[in-house]
Amino acid sequence: MVFKPIDTMSMAFPPTHHTISSQRGRDGETPSDPSSQTHDEYLFTSNRDLEKLDMATADNSTLHGSESASLDTPSDTKSEPTNETILVQWNGPKDPDNPRNWSKKKRWTVTLVVSLFTFISPVASSISSPALPQISSDLHIRPGSILENMSLSIFVLAYALGPLLWGPLSELYGRLIILQVSNIWFLVFNSICPLARTPAQMLIFRFLAGFGGAAPQSIGGGVVGDLWSPEERGMAMSLYSLAPLVGPSTGPLVGGWIALRSRWQWVFWSVSIADGILQVAGFMFLRETYGPHILRKKAQALRKSTGKFYCTAFEASGQHWSTYMARGMLKPIQFLFTEPIVQVFALYMAVLYGVLYLSLTTFVQVFTDLYGENSGIAGVHYLAIALGSTVGGQIGARVLNTIYRRLKARNGGVGTPEMRLPLLMVSATTLPIGLLIYGWTANARLFWLIPDLGVFIYSIGIGGNWTCIQTYLVDNYALHAASAISGVVSFRAFAGFGFPLFADELYGKLGYGWGNSILALICLVIGCPAPFMFYRYGPQLRAWSKSTSVEQ
Repeated sequence: MVFKPIDTMSMAFPPTHHTISSQRGRDGETPSDPSSQTHDEYLFTSNRDLEKLDMATADNSTLHGSESASLDTPSDTKSEPTNETILVQWNGPKDPDNPRNWSKKKRWTVTLVVSLFTFISPVASSISSPALPQISSDLHIRPGSILENMSLSIFVLAYALGPLLWGPLSELYGRLIILQVSNIWFLVFNSICPLARTPAQMLIFRFLAGFGGAAPQSIGGGVVGDLWSPEERGMAMSLYSLAPLVGPSTGPLVGGWIALRSRWQWVFWSVSIADGILQVAGFMFLRETYGPHILRKKAQALRKSTGKFYCTAFEASGQHWSTYMARGMLKPIQFLFTEPIVQVFALYMAVLYGVLYLSLTTFVQVFTDLYGENSGIAGVHYLAIALGSTVGGQIGARVLNTIYRRLKARNGGVGTPEMRLPLLMVSATTLPIGLLIYGWTANARLFWLIPDLGVFIYSIGIGGNWTCIQTYLVDNYALHAASAISGVVSFRAFAGFGFPLFADELYGKLGYGWGNSILALICLVIGCPAPFMFYRYGPQLRAWSKSTSVEQ
């Protein structure tokens, strides 16, 4: 019997089956009855939710049997093959192989490294912004043209396609190998960008670099969900969510001084040097966190050593890997078309991402043209975005955890994803307020600190909203979080690519005051009603959905 990759589209989980824990407990006792086990033994989902999970197409005849076994079966005493399949699962809520039972130091180390992987890619996406005039001059690109802006934003366009490949691959082969391979991919093509001699070469190399850099954007949220329980997840998610926000603002801050004092090629090489160091850290500290993959490896080892048919609830028989990949690549798109929660927040995050990259594209121009600063000094203003995102993410995470714990206690110890939304109800209002302050004060050429204050305020909103939304999605979809986030990441990437392309025309015709007023209105209409709507109707939407898998 050959066990094929898991299918993330459908699963029939029989009501009775034989199970085996991932290892024997310290007291040597065999696993308890499945019906009495906690949610951690079932990959952090309740029995009701597990029956709904579409993580494998295993029919009732695949998971059955009545004998008991353990991982202590000697490898030199192989049993005669039988047709019985024995289910491998966690050995109780304190199984040390369960990533959530790792030490806090180990979990924080993995979270930090994954966050840095997620940070370095957005740095590369925007670091060339201050050097665009030099790049355009060398590559014979007309200044201020769409092609010039595209040489910056096409990196982000790759974020729309990358998650569709990296997401399902991470569920097929685990998070670890995909994070390592994708980062090396990004490192190689980012290092080739300075060798471009034509606009076409630059666009191709930038796109391929962005394709590799897209993996942590979609997989990282799933890693955080693998490692941390809902009560702990807010702080970890704030660190991870900070990376794609602070990264784009850090890039031009550094790139401005590099462009001022050196050749434009060094804006790319500096990123490659930093990423090479990070890759070494990844080899040293990253570990596999995806529960189904860990259990699958244990089942494979048991099949080899005992000759019996060990499997997990997440394996499927009779399915070719190409079928799995095709379905996995379509699943984020399916989420975008069938899940109202994903649809609304994908649209809102697209606006946030578009506003962010629109600001990144025009920021230097604002302070060089209107305030007469050089590119190095103008790049310092990106600190307003970085600081605002940091404040919004870090303070927001602490408030998010506090609110979640209090609401959970009031609800009899039962947590729901909607408990992540009260903070979003408040933080969503900061975007339109900050955009209006920034736009009109810059338009009037008031003291430079006042426009920075407006940028700081709306960046607080971006950081806080990002943390709330990603945590809400992880809580809602659990094992499907990677697919849900991949759908959101893909959709928002189109905005990150498209918004900068019309930046010159938007502000050229309307000015910064009215241009930012339009963006503020969009943020107000889409972002402010959403948390109230889902706080009220979220439970009904989850009951209707076939993909939600809520942790309590």
